Amino acid sequence: MTEDRLGTALSAEQPTEEFTDVLLLGAGIMSATLGTMLQEVDPNLQIRLIEMEDRPGTESSAPWNNAGTGHAALCELNYAPQNADGTVSTAKALAINEQFQVTRQYWSHLVRSGRLTDPSSFVNPIPHASFVWGDAHADYLRARYEAFSAEPLFRDMEHTEDPEVIRSWAPLIMEGRTPGTRLAMSRFKGGTDVDFGALTRKLVAALSERGGQVEYRVQAKDVTRNADGTWTVLVKHLDTNEERRIRARFVFVGAGGGALPLLQKSGIPEGKGFAGFPISGQFLRCTDESIVAQHAAKVYGQAQVGAPPMSVPHLDTRFVNGKRALMFGPFAGFSTKFLKGGSFLDLPLSLRPQNIVPMLAVAKDNVDLTKYLVTEVLKSQDSRIAALKDFAPAAQKGQWELITAGQRVQVIKKDPQKGGILQFGTELITSADGSLAALLGASPGASTAAPIMIELIRRCFGTDFPRYEERLREIIPSYGKKLNEHPDLLDEVTASTNEALGLTS
Repeated sequence: MTEDRLGTALSAEQPTEEFTDVLLLGAGIMSATLGTMLQEVDPNLQIRLIEMEDRPGTESSAPWNNAGTGHAALCELNYAPQNADGTVSTAKALAINEQFQVTRQYWSHLVRSGRLTDPSSFVNPIPHASFVWGDAHADYLRARYEAFSAEPLFRDMEHTEDPEVIRSWAPLIMEGRTPGTRLAMSRFKGGTDVDFGALTRKLVAALSERGGQVEYRVQAKDVTRNADGTWTVLVKHLDTNEERRIRARFVFVGAGGGALPLLQKSGIPEGKGFAGFPISGQFLRCTDESIVAQHAAKVYGQAQVGAPPMSVPHLDTRFVNGKRALMFGPFAGFSTKFLKGGSFLDLPLSLRPQNIVPMLAVAKDNVDLTKYLVTEVLKSQDSRIAALKDFAPAAQKGQWELITAGQRVQVIKKDPQKGGILQFGTELITSADGSLAALLGASPGASTAAPIMIELIRRCFGTDFPRYEERLREIIPSYGKKLNEHPDLLDEVTASTNEALGLTS
């Protein structure tokens, strides 16, 4: 018996033809981030990535499958709850913004080191704004602005209730709008639009260029733990039906909506009791250049009663394949698929004795969500255009097409008090020995990929992590610090990342 570099005892009898240190399942933004980051902190690791599609970033990471918002809590009102006394809490927004700042620094490092090129192909500057109407919502937005603008991370936020100023910030919002209703808008000029599909492709290419082995049209079918603590993953080549086994010291299940079934097959105790609630989505898209030219912002509004946070309405400028377009939505729907290209059996096949109770508890406690989803599913195109007209009153039906976005599998997990809760963020699940990790959930995951992966490395590579931290401090200047508590460092990091990523105006 010998020990590997991660402390795992290896049996001489174990076949090693298909072996790797790290096996990444799924070629989305999360696996791509983890793979390149592990190469940065430990160049000697053997890393292998498999993907069932013919290229990376085709599911949730694809640009038209998500909103492309560099989620920094600059405009998303669901990250800023109002307290009983009328004040607005900044805690969640600050935490998300800090995370995105880490991600920006990671991207900037990769650009400076030449591993990522042409940053404008995946990230572009665009103001982020919040827009509301009516006295109650306007009062809330004013309270939010007062709370946020006192924080260094949000100190450049602007606010107005002047219709003419709103018109100058977002002309399409005001064109054709009937006067008389109180309006309010907060804006942060330093926002971003991100094509996570393009970024994922670049990251996977960077992974491959440094020796990472990448295979497409290969699907993980089963995940089994070996007696020596390693994992064997049964994989199938979808073009030839050939089945093989890959043994790995560490496995990351980063398969988006497909992560839950693989997590369940692993059998780790930490994964028991988790379930998934799939929500599909649609957007209205406009590529008419005369319309697109009238809107240069991502404008978020208030969610409907009962709507999940991911369904907050927003009118966005997008940069995809070098062209600008507009997107409005999302319009939520329901499908039992866990992936856009998945099977309608995904949800029923995910049922286990350990997750039935949490699922029933969530169903009982989320009647409003159920009603909302039913209403959304039954919406006509005219109803969707009517919702768009709340943001862009002059919008015409013929200028907008309906597109289907990606599937989002929201996390359902056990709760001692309620039996089960529905979670709209991300959930990182790791085995006790750190040999397997899985990521479940959705927004703001892609924007916070770098800090999530740092946390994964901390949990799963504990013995080596003190050594890895030295490298992480070189890559991420703010590592271990909160920029909101260090304004001078915030200024340095902002200027540095803006320059590296081409975000200076």
